[in-house]
Amino acid sequence: MKLALVQLNYHIGNFESNSEKIISHIQDAKGRGVDLVIFSELAVCGYPPLDLLTRKEFVEASINTIETIASHCQGIGAVVGGPSLNPETRGKQLHNTAWFLADGKVKDVVHKTLLPNYDVFDEYRYFQANQEFKVINYKGRRIAITICEDLWDDQPSEADFARNNLYTLSPMQKLAPLKPDFMINIAASPFSYHQENVRKQVVCKKAAEYNMPIAYVNQIGANTELIFDGGSMMVNSEGNITHKLSTFSESFRDIDIDSVDNVSSDQLSETNPIELIHNGLILGIRDYFQKSGLQKAVLGLSGGIDSAVTAALAVKALGAENVHGLLLPSQYSSGHSVSDAEALAKNLGIETHIVAIRDIYQSIEDAMKPVFGDRKPDVTEENIQARIRGLLLMAYSNKFGHILLNTSNKSEAAVGYGTLYGDMNGGLSVLGDVYKTDVFNLARYLNRGGEVIPENIIVKPPSAELRPDQKDSDSLPDYDVLDKVLFRYIELNRSPQSIIEEGFSEEVVRKAVRLVNFNEYKRFQTPPILRVSGKAFGVGRRMPLVARYEKL
Repeated sequence: MKLALVQLNYHIGNFESNSEKIISHIQDAKGRGVDLVIFSELAVCGYPPLDLLTRKEFVEASINTIETIASHCQGIGAVVGGPSLNPETRGKQLHNTAWFLADGKVKDVVHKTLLPNYDVFDEYRYFQANQEFKVINYKGRRIAITICEDLWDDQPSEADFARNNLYTLSPMQKLAPLKPDFMINIAASPFSYHQENVRKQVVCKKAAEYNMPIAYVNQIGANTELIFDGGSMMVNSEGNITHKLSTFSESFRDIDIDSVDNVSSDQLSETNPIELIHNGLILGIRDYFQKSGLQKAVLGLSGGIDSAVTAALAVKALGAENVHGLLLPSQYSSGHSVSDAEALAKNLGIETHIVAIRDIYQSIEDAMKPVFGDRKPDVTEENIQARIRGLLLMAYSNKFGHILLNTSNKSEAAVGYGTLYGDMNGGLSVLGDVYKTDVFNLARYLNRGGEVIPENIIVKPPSAELRPDQKDSDSLPDYDVLDKVLFRYIELNRSPQSIIEEGFSEEVVRKAVRLVNFNEYKRFQTPPILRVSGKAFGVGRRMPLVARYEKL
């Protein structure tokens, strides 16, 4: 039997575009002599559709589209992900379903059993879990079908209290006695820089444990915060990857399922995490703009590392002609801030304008003098400068229809080192899930073939330049130390005490944790953040804003 693994970039709710892609690949595969074409989880409607699933007309459109696709399955079969109605009178209205199509119609359906309800996932909100286990008989083969999380039933994690031994049921354990010849797993597994290796380990372990080949198909593309990297694969019954599709691009692969156990393992080298983050962010920016019908971006160029890296990534995603920079120097900006930003713009080939804010700041200071009286300058005056810049950037955005890219990094967002309605403005946060140390690593990666980010931007001490001779290190621990503490507290969910016991300074740990907890209200108001780690701020991390829990 000849399979085609097809990983595509789907647009949520765009049934016409999604179905055209699927039908085109079915027709092409038929011409290549393929017996069964496999597409990813919820392919017909795009993943994740969120509360669109609560709209009856959306679900009906999904099912109608499935039936249209089925009509093209003459002489070829297909497995396509989409929602289906739950026929039972009790329980959730929907199932997350793999539709099996052949002979021009829907031949069978298989529903998802394990519904993830952690991090960015909220599937139990919409779907009823499967309770019936069966195989699909097609062309003399017994085929087991599972959906994404159904392979992830035994992932013990002592480091993550919330996800340790999450499930009491193993779908593969239920399916194995039915003696399938091979398994299909359709997925919508979001990208993080370590997920590719974890995903390979999970699929390979299952294949070897049950002595069963697994055809795994994931989607690619980005839908707001979530980025999908693809990486679909064929794994033989010994748990070895025999075929692997590309990452971050649409692709397909034809595979003879009868010969996979005789194919040499695909020798896969691990990809540099910074390269993965780089590629993921470019895809995230590009899809956010294209799928929203947007074209042009604007950002503030301060001469600092964050805005430089954001600009370089935006140029790769959108093209230099679609990225514009505003230089907004104040009385505290150093001379090299403007010259460094101009050198960057020249390297990138982007258009810039200089709008000095000193006079605007002075007019606000004069206006507030009767109210502030003789109070000494403090962070208020610093925030006024940040908000002037935010105001000017949003004015440019409004006038020209350019979307403002936020340039704040994860380290700053974690500890509240940013100004609401100022440098935290934007339609999309590009670096909000990238720690400061990795922003520097990204800059070096961007420069691997020649200077893109001017060297002075990389080597100079980070500074917000909101007061004379200001440096980030005046109020924050060195990023090399701070980022390690933040990673353990945020991604690894470790307690402050356990971090201290690893050898980190108690003073630094307690300060960092206190800042993270205190600044939840700021992060609640940030733009969508492109997710590249295992725990990003945003939909995957839900904390109360007015809690009193301070177990420090």
